[in-house]
Amino acid sequence: MGWLERFFRKEPAAGRAGRHDVASAMAEATHAAERGDHAAALAIWGPLAHAGIGRAQNNIGACFAEGLGVERDPALALRWLTLSAEGGDPVGQRNLAALHFKGDGVEQSDDEALRFYRLAAEQGDAPAQDMLSWMLLEGGRATDRAEALRWAQAAAETGVATSMTRLGMMHHDALGVERDAAQAAQWWQRGMEAGDPDSEAMLGAATLLGQGVPQDAGRALALLLAAEGKGSLLAANFIKAARAAASPAEAGS
Repeated sequence: MGWLERFFRKEPAAGRAGRHDVASAMAEATHAAERGDHAAALAIWGPLAHAGIGRAQNNIGACFAEGLGVERDPALALRWLTLSAEGGDPVGQRNLAALHFKGDGVEQSDDEALRFYRLAAEQGDAPAQDMLSWMLLEGGRATDRAEALRWAQAAAETGVATSMTRLGMMHHDALGVERDAAQAAQWWQRGMEAGDPDSEAMLGAATLLGQGVPQDAGRALALLLAAEGKGSLLAANFIKAARAAASPAEAGS
């Protein structure tokens, strides 16, 4: 019997999970996936998923969504991620939310995406908290700003750099909070240190204008050029002005 046939057999997790506990079986599958052997990982996840293990159901759904070890199949991705999400797995809820957000294998629905992101966020899933914050803020309703701020703070405190950048923007633009340029700059500093080039770009802009940090055109230009080199599309808006304000030596002319 091939691995895919074994995967689709609706058997309890007896064979493999009988020899190992669920945690060790999941760890074995994770190691297989990390080395690129998704077929081996799926052969482990299959019985666990049929036995109701939500994270295994999520992992199978993610494989069908991305075409990892199997042909990409949005319908099967939806099936497995729905099982995982309805069983309460936060990663399954987050990934199901992403399908609804993109309209991948299911009718696009921001409402359903928000519902599942919120369920995952309430269980402490930081990427879901970050995405929920972004969606609430992008929705444009002033009544959602306080919740957007709360979820961005939760995600930022676990190290999500994009939420740090968003918090800087919210403090700078007074979205759900009083305007505080110094607080905005502090969040952008943290976001930059966590690896988000958009935070580096916005810190560069703040440094150019002297908003929340000492004005320093040379440092601003260095930050903006570094951010642009790392892929930030925000930096270009300020580079010309930074070059003009910097000394000839700082501007490289």
